[in-house]
Amino acid sequence: MDHSNFNTISVENGVPIKAWTKGVPVDAAAEQQLRNVAGLPFVFHHIAAMPDVHWGMGATIGSVIATRKAIIPAAVGVDIGCGMMAARTNLSAARLPDDLRSIRLAIEAAVPHGRTDNGGVNDRGAWGEVPQAAVAVWSSLSQDFTRLCERTPTLAKSRTIHHLGTLGSGNHFIELCLDEADAVWVMLHSGSRGVGNRIGTVFIELAKKEMERFFVQLPDADLAYLPQGTEHFADYMRAVSWAQKFARANRRLMMDGVLAALAQFFPDIETDEMAVNCHHNYVDSEEHFGETVLVTRKGAVRARAGDLGIIPGSMGVRSFIVRGKGNPESFCSCSHGAGRLMSRNQATRQFSLKDHAVATAHVECRKDAGVLDETPGAYKDINAVMKAQADLVEIVHTLRQVVCVKG
Repeated sequence: MDHSNFNTISVENGVPIKAWTKGVPVDAAAEQQLRNVAGLPFVFHHIAAMPDVHWGMGATIGSVIATRKAIIPAAVGVDIGCGMMAARTNLSAARLPDDLRSIRLAIEAAVPHGRTDNGGVNDRGAWGEVPQAAVAVWSSLSQDFTRLCERTPTLAKSRTIHHLGTLGSGNHFIELCLDEADAVWVMLHSGSRGVGNRIGTVFIELAKKEMERFFVQLPDADLAYLPQGTEHFADYMRAVSWAQKFARANRRLMMDGVLAALAQFFPDIETDEMAVNCHHNYVDSEEHFGETVLVTRKGAVRARAGDLGIIPGSMGVRSFIVRGKGNPESFCSCSHGAGRLMSRNQATRQFSLKDHAVATAHVECRKDAGVLDETPGAYKDINAVMKAQADLVEIVHTLRQVVCVKG
């Protein structure tokens, strides 16, 4: 296999960085973050940077970091288990109505999305009355969550069942897409919602306190880590594993909700075996270069040989169902999307509502100021991103969205 598709960045007193960024812009702040991580003594072999790499809190989004006997909670982030799910239906484009607004509104009614009331009791993005499907799923998660709260009591304040089967805000979305054969797909993006956010936040703060206690000096306080063998390390690994299960279940429940909404229009709707449910913010124990290590992927998808994954573009451009090539140099990983080209504030300053309407003219979606920070121009060119990682994945399906629901 040809592994020449990456750039190697040498780091003095640190492991090298292998970056799949040929033909893709990388901001200086993100590269500095990667260098900061590369200098940590427990980082293994090298760091892999995906083509969608961009600045993130603590650790860079689009980074794959393997570690020995320590974990950096910020290298997973606060949206633990965030990822994608897609399912192909038996519908064809010809069956869709010319005006898709009623379908978008039905999906929005079926799945709580967005955030109001500062996330309080009247939050429109949470369930008021929790549906039975979510209650049933929560029953399989609640016992382990109770144990987590016994170990870390502040987790008990989290929104849990009221967020199970809900979308969230920001870059989370639900889409109807068409593939190259005009088959209709449902695709969605979300994670572990409020409870995952609290788990991430709590353990990042605990790690910072550990650094203070042991007088550890770091180039960035958010790179605080938990050494293996310590109490907080074990508690974090249990909590993050649970949050990843919550996130996967959350996506399944949303998918069921969207399909039920579509069944109002298409009673015969079914999905086939082409379904993918993959994390892109998570940690797992894996074997690489002859050693068992902890691999954190923050904005990256596992892409072992044969693994199916999803790489979305933005609100106005195409997305991809991909199959991993198992490239060892990337720790068998690929990008999780196009990656932001600019901050949310910069996007709202640079683009007008007219710009957004033009960029999303072919998509039934919101065209208001509330989604301007997610406009397609705020993201890197997905075609350049895919070209830069041609040695990591092969494209199985190309999807173009026709409906997009944003939180």
